Amino acid sequence: MSDVSQPVIDFYWDLGSTNTYFALKLLPPLAASYGASIQFHPFNLGYVFQSNQYELMNEPKEKLNHRLVDLKRWATKHDLPFLRPTRFPIKTARALRGALAMREWDLEFPFIEAIFTEYWELDNGDIGEYSELGRIAETLGVDAKRFEATAESQSVRQALIESTDQARARGVFGAPSMMLEGELYWGKDRFEFIEDHLALLTTKKI
Repeated sequence: MSDVSQPVIDFYWDLGSTNTYFALKLLPPLAASYGASIQFHPFNLGYVFQSNQYELMNEPKEKLNHRLVDLKRWATKHDLPFLRPTRFPIKTARALRGALAMREWDLEFPFIEAIFTEYWELDNGDIGEYSELGRIAETLGVDAKRFEATAESQSVRQALIESTDQARARGVFGAPSMMLEGELYWGKDRFEFIEDHLALLTTKKI
């Protein structure tokens, strides 16, 4: 065998990204089927959009309307309870820092899953506020006040800045973005190519 190391997929995400909701559902089982692990990297998508002078809501009305039709098709195909939130977009920086904070308790992924459920399935437009984020932390066994203090700490604030800067340095321009062996895959409809890449790595190990 030439290389027995476990493949690692870097997953760049922001709670405000519609397509990340679908990627979050579809990537973990795919990764598991090939023995790959996922490293989650929250990044400030709004800041990246602003830096690139891109505004989603300024796209043609026809394209925005079709986007919703397409998202409903994805939800039906994969039997997911997706809905378009009443309040969109929302500020997500606190949620992003919250995910970083939950690393202290080794609960990053359950926290990410929970906040995406709240926003993209339960229409909770307040999920970007600590009143709701703290409630999620409590359901995972973490004291809400301690959670908020950690999320607001200078170290976590800096970690989000660095995660966003790293994403930009690696060529990430949107979410979801996934990187495998330095190769960028952007969007919820790139899993066929990710699977091809994982399959190739598996073949190399034989």
